[in-house]
Amino acid sequence: MVKQKTIQSEVTLEGVGLHTGQNVVMTLKPAPINNGFTFVRVDLEGHPVIEADANYVVNTQRGTNLEKKGVRVQTTEHVLAAFVGCDLDNVIVELNASEPPIMDGSSKYFVEAVEKAGVVEQEAEREEYIVKEVISYVDEATGSEIIVMPADSYQVTAMVDFGTKVLGTQNATLKDMSDFKVEISEARTFSFLHELEALLANGLIKGGDLNNAIVYVDKEISTETMGHLKKAFGKEEISVKPNGVLDNLTLHYPNEAARHKLLDVIGDLALIGTRIRGKVIANKPGHAINTGFAKKMSKIIRNEKRNQVPTYDLHKEPLMDIVKIMEFLPHRPPFLLVDKILEMSDNHVVGLKNVTMNESFFVGHFPGAPVMPGVLICEAMAQSGGILILSTVPDPENYLTYFMKMDNVKFKNKVTPGDTLVFKLELITPIRRGICHMQGYAYANGKLVAEAELMAQISKVKN
Repeated sequence: MVKQKTIQSEVTLEGVGLHTGQNVVMTLKPAPINNGFTFVRVDLEGHPVIEADANYVVNTQRGTNLEKKGVRVQTTEHVLAAFVGCDLDNVIVELNASEPPIMDGSSKYFVEAVEKAGVVEQEAEREEYIVKEVISYVDEATGSEIIVMPADSYQVTAMVDFGTKVLGTQNATLKDMSDFKVEISEARTFSFLHELEALLANGLIKGGDLNNAIVYVDKEISTETMGHLKKAFGKEEISVKPNGVLDNLTLHYPNEAARHKLLDVIGDLALIGTRIRGKVIANKPGHAINTGFAKKMSKIIRNEKRNQVPTYDLHKEPLMDIVKIMEFLPHRPPFLLVDKILEMSDNHVVGLKNVTMNESFFVGHFPGAPVMPGVLICEAMAQSGGILILSTVPDPENYLTYFMKMDNVKFKNKVTPGDTLVFKLELITPIRRGICHMQGYAYANGKLVAEAELMAQISKVKN
């Protein structure tokens, strides 16, 4: 398994926000495991945090904008693309304004900043979603479509068709994310002249200049427009090259527009929050469809993770049988609710209970239609988790486990006699001072039947 990664040290960049025109200082900081990518507005009281999560997308005009509890960050895609391209999992981005600096309109300077800071592995495995079937998302209004299909690694293809003479159909493909720096990171943002006129008129690119955007001239430039451009960009002379691009920049690649669209796809899909093992094909991508696809993938992954029943071999000898369990737990029948421990590591445990009609609680719940009480399902989960926490001490027989709290308890399906209950519990935070905070799931018949956050503490028995 691949380890999670973060940057080794802090690094700071300064520049201008493309749409706000504000000077901004952006500091990238190392982040703990499972932090993901987070933005921190250090210019606001309390330094509010906005996670790079597709569910926080509120606007996709001229960039991907996130908002949480009224606090917003804008144009996040170029920074996030750099993080993914540099194989990072956890980074804290501190901003003293609402958007990162645009720099040259690409991810180049963000990649260089990461390289300057250095990359380090962390003591946690990277979560990866393995694509098993084709998943698609279509925008009927624009004809845009994004699909992901099974593949051995994360790959991205962008196919664009701008329908203009100056910039028609272009394609770009990134087969290996390790090639991001060389193949994609320097691809700059672009605009058509007719869009530029509207943006300037509405004050939407206050920080833009002719050094951070390629401008494709798709119409005749009037004398009035030429005057506006000279004034807006502080240039005495502006002309159009034979390839239809304003003369401020030289293209890095003939298909730079398609490569930048691919860069945007990578940045926007970072909002899924989980690495993808699959091939993404984006036809006529844009921030709206990119983030719509990210939301769909995020929901699919969340639902599959919630409903994923741990697999086990019934013929394999369990890690612990009922006799071994009783050496760990003080509970005894009829209140011992775990029959086997199937798996256990430093941060998870999988337990099993065979539910039979001779359980004492079925006598009164309910005799005519027996259903296992939800509170006892939670108790059985907790007993499985208790074995995990007791495994951290050399003499578990001298300790008792006590509930501290239960949060976000949900019951999804009923459990009846004849069912086999499987419990999977994972640490939310490392065990410290005998306190264990776990996320628990209970499954039966291939379905999730209950889930809860559990916190418990072990205490040594006083003789």
